Amino acid sequence: MYVSGEESAEQIKSRADRLEIKKDNLLFLAETDIDNIELALDKTNAKFVIIDSIQTIYSDEITSVAGSVSQVREITARIMKMCKQSGITTIIIGHVTKDGNIAGPRVLEHMVDTVLYLEGERYFSYRILRGVKNRFGSTNEIGMFEMQNEGLVEVKNPSELLISERDGNPPGSVIVVSLEGTRPLVLELQALSTPTIFGMPRRNASGVDYNRLTLLMAVLEKRAGMNFGSQDVYINLVGGIKINEPALDLGIVLAAASSFKNVSIKEDIVVIGEVGLTGEVRSVNMIEKRIKEAEKLGYKTCIIPESNKKLLKEKFKLDIIGAKNIIDAMKYLGLK
Repeated sequence: MYVSGEESAEQIKSRADRLEIKKDNLLFLAETDIDNIELALDKTNAKFVIIDSIQTIYSDEITSVAGSVSQVREITARIMKMCKQSGITTIIIGHVTKDGNIAGPRVLEHMVDTVLYLEGERYFSYRILRGVKNRFGSTNEIGMFEMQNEGLVEVKNPSELLISERDGNPPGSVIVVSLEGTRPLVLELQALSTPTIFGMPRRNASGVDYNRLTLLMAVLEKRAGMNFGSQDVYINLVGGIKINEPALDLGIVLAAASSFKNVSIKEDIVVIGEVGLTGEVRSVNMIEKRIKEAEKLGYKTCIIPESNKKLLKEKFKLDIIGAKNIIDAMKYLGLK
């Protein structure tokens, strides 16, 4: 049963027709009163319920308006009681703020068993389903989908899709491998370094952590002798994806150095590694899974931390280059 407190039956019907949804076992209820919802569930004996959305449902027993802290807490408690008594699986849809947090009381997240965020940038067609809380398993898993005319369609190979539009081999572009849970993602990381026209150089990060970018620029300046104090630096993770993982550090450093020196990095090279404050390249987890993903997509060389290379048990067709520090990696790529 799909319970909609947001839209009318006519609106949902037109969308269902467009998506060609024709199921005999799909029931619809346009209702905002929790008492009426409970009565409908008793009559239909539905085993799977979607509440859209929790901020629109109210109880007459609470005097405050729908969406308030007390209403959301009361409605969620009643839904949970109903689910556990009748063995009903329920998905509660909640609004999110501009900061990406669930609107309303945080108590909602504590009461439920699982919290999933469906994320995506406004101007990109891709959506990522990410687990934030899970009482029954890992939260380190993602699902990637593309918005099409027939609705959200699963992206079978996100890595191939995210690098499909890479054209040529311009300076400042490098391929990295991130890990979302147990799923490796091959991504294109772009950097642009230009002389600043302001008194203070700008740093702009899209898809990666801004504070991490400023730290890595300081490491490049101190350990590699590059004068980024007079350069504006822009970093972009292609595809509208946001990744906050240290394994991208080496890619950020080499992409920035490539743009600064105006020297291209070969198209068939992948870089993986965390960078420390002294310029050392530190090991990352699940290195073999990352290398396998790069090998599957046809890359010929992989630059990884030296400590990871020593512990490799499998043999790969692509060349494995171990780097102890950023200078080793830069010399191999002709950036130093």
